[in-house]
Amino acid sequence: MPRILLIEDDAAVRRGVQLALRHHGHDVVAASTGEEGLQHLVSFRPDVVVLDLMLPGMPGLDVCRRIREREQVGIIMMTAKGDSIDMIVGLEAGADDYVVKPVQSRVLEARVRALLRRLDAPASGVARPRTESHGDLTIDRAGMLVTHRGRPVGLAPSELRLLLALSAAPGQVLSRQQLLEAVWEHSYHGDIRLVDACVKRLRGKLGELGGAPRYIHTVRGFGYCFRSS
Repeated sequence: MPRILLIEDDAAVRRGVQLALRHHGHDVVAASTGEEGLQHLVSFRPDVVVLDLMLPGMPGLDVCRRIREREQVGIIMMTAKGDSIDMIVGLEAGADDYVVKPVQSRVLEARVRALLRRLDAPASGVARPRTESHGDLTIDRAGMLVTHRGRPVGLAPSELRLLLALSAAPGQVLSRQQLLEAVWEHSYHGDIRLVDACVKRLRGKLGELGGAPRYIHTVRGFGYCFRSS
C-alpha cells in the first residue's frame, strides 16, 4: 500500500484530502505544520509527500528544500489558484508536480499514481544497454542509478525520468509537450513549466549551471535535446 504524507494546516482541507487518499487505497499520515511533517518523514518513510506551500511557522518552500536535502521521495505541492510565481518557485525548490486548490480528488489521485509509476519502468520502450556512459555521466537504466564523475547523483523521480527520456535518444530534439507526456503523463499544455523547472534542477545536479550546458541543450522555441559529446 503506497504511503502518503500529507502536510496541510487547514483542518477541513486536511481531512478532505486525507479521506480521498485513503479512499483510493493509500496509507496516509497527516501533519498540520512543516516541522511535524519533517518528523513523520523519518518515522513514516512515505513514498509521496503532498505538501501545502502556505504553512504556518516553517514555510512550505523551506519544507520542500529540507525534504530534498534528505530524501528523493516524490513531492506534490498544493497551491492556491493563480499563484503561478509560488508554483514555479516550488517546482524549482524540488517539487515533482502540483495541484491547485480547491483540490479535486480525481486530479490528485491521477498525479499521485503517475508519480508512483515514474520509477517502475524505463522512460522509453527502446531497448537500451543496462549501463551507458556519456563522458563523465554514467546511467544505469536497470538499476535506476546515475553517477557523475564517479559520484552518485541523487535525483528526484521526475529528474531521473526526464534524464532517462532525453538520453534515450541522444541528438533528438524533444518538445516540452512530448516530455510532459512522457515524464509526467500530463496532456495540459499549461503544465510545460514543469519541464523547464525540472531541467533547471537537473542541470544544477549535473554541474551545468553557470556555463554552457554539457548534456542538456535548449532548442529555442521547441524543447530540449541530450548530447553525449
